[in-house]
Amino acid sequence: MKRPHYIALALVVLLTLILLNLPNRVTARLKLGIGSVFLPLFGVAGSLQQMEAEAGHLAVPRSKLVRQNETLLHQNQELRLQAMRSQDIQRENSRLRALLGWESRQPWKLKLARVVLREPSNWWRSVEIDAGSRDGIKKNMPVLTTQGLVGRIASVSFLRSQVVLLGDSDCRVSARVENKSGETGIIGASSPLNSEIVEMSYLSGTTDLKPGQPVVTSGLGGVFPEGIPIGKVIDSQPVDFGVASVARVRLAADLSGLDEVWIVLR
Repeated sequence: MKRPHYIALALVVLLTLILLNLPNRVTARLKLGIGSVFLPLFGVAGSLQQMEAEAGHLAVPRSKLVRQNETLLHQNQELRLQAMRSQDIQRENSRLRALLGWESRQPWKLKLARVVLREPSNWWRSVEIDAGSRDGIKKNMPVLTTQGLVGRIASVSFLRSQVVLLGDSDCRVSARVENKSGETGIIGASSPLNSEIVEMSYLSGTTDLKPGQPVVTSGLGGVFPEGIPIGKVIDSQPVDFGVASVARVRLAADLSGLDEVWIVLR
């Protein structure tokens, strides 16, 4: 050992002997002073160790985070679907309440039916409904919506019925224009260019027809009761050298968007 080492060793031994021979009161104060210097360092070291342990617990593997993210996305999609279903149900309930309220104001006994099939060859002139003879449906019963006349029952089975729609050559309706003269005519075939427009023929050549005048069923013929809305006059033109007139009528009911219809039972 070198000389500095011996000097340091001697100082340590001397300091130790001095500490051992100090009074107890002085030793206690000395320990307290030394502790006040080093204890904060020990506390910092302990806090660092605790933070390191907690960070280890908080560290999550990437695969687990990916799974959690996918689960949250799936739950979010399910909640959105549930919200959409709830909105659809609310709209459906509101629509059905409106239908029932409309039914209570009508003078006829009605049966609500759902359109389940459209005629593939000429889909807008014929539809099939989920009501038949077991529901009291009979041939030639009028069919309508809340907007107006749709057609009539053409054929009936036990569970279903076929409805021939306005504009078809097999669905002719006696109609009346709601004006001062109350002119009557026959609703016939639809326009070849627009299924929403039908012709009203057998009108007098002197009738005063104006665009926008309502057209309703006349009650003649014994099939359609009086007063069911059909549509409104678009225009008219004379035929047969002015002896008669033909009017174009825009239908009130949307025949291409039928979901539910009402059958007039009585």
